[in-house]
Amino acid sequence: MEGHHHHISANVDAGDRFPQWSVQETRDFLMIRAELHPTFMETKRNKLLWEVIATKMKDKGYNRSAEQCKCKWKNLVTRYKGCETMEPEGRQQFPYYNEMQAIFAARMQRMLWMEAEGGGASGSKKKGVALSSDDEDDNEESDREKGGGGTQKKRKVALKSASRGNINSLKDVLEEFMKQQMQMEMEWIKAYEAREEERRMKEMEWRQAMEALENERVMMDRRWREREEQKRMREEARAEKRDALLTALLNKLRKENHM
Repeated sequence: MEGHHHHISANVDAGDRFPQWSVQETRDFLMIRAELHPTFMETKRNKLLWEVIATKMKDKGYNRSAEQCKCKWKNLVTRYKGCETMEPEGRQQFPYYNEMQAIFAARMQRMLWMEAEGGGASGSKKKGVALSSDDEDDNEESDREKGGGGTQKKRKVALKSASRGNINSLKDVLEEFMKQQMQMEMEWIKAYEAREEERRMKEMEWRQAMEALENERVMMDRRWREREEQKRMREEARAEKRDALLTALLNKLRKENHM
């Protein structure tokens, strides 16, 4: 037990060496760690993830290495676990309790969802894993060097098996979702093509109706012109006959005068 406390204090010193972490820096760190928390749950090789966190911290203006971030996280987890057994008034001494509680609550919710999807251990066992697996994730390299215990190895194998089962279940859900999406898309395409065909047919009928109306208008115009032409020709014929009669009458009158 004493060796365990000694190991924790060494990590605390390594993570909290000068320059010390300010309150704002720690809150920014927890915000970044919360964003990547689902990824930490999905992988055991998280060394690269701590490098990502260190890079994000640098983007915010903090110069922290991946090892410092990792040690700071273990220190915060240790303090959070210590507050779990305290009264609510005592938890106020840990200023980051609410942020840590939100992270672990999200972890618990995700693990319960995974359990509901693929079936798994009981709720009490899940709670134990939710509070302890972070240390297992972060201490992967040190556990490998120490050899680890048989129980811990079995736990890791069980977690990996459950993870594979959950991944397969998630794949099945995604495949079914994709099938439904493709089916909906095909139905939408068919409906769109049917509407487009109906639109084309209506447009064709409209054009044919317009052409028929135009042809009828042209025929009516032609018949009107023909009637007008016939009327004009009749009037001209009447005028010629009238002129001929008048000419004949004048000629007759002239002959009678000469006699």
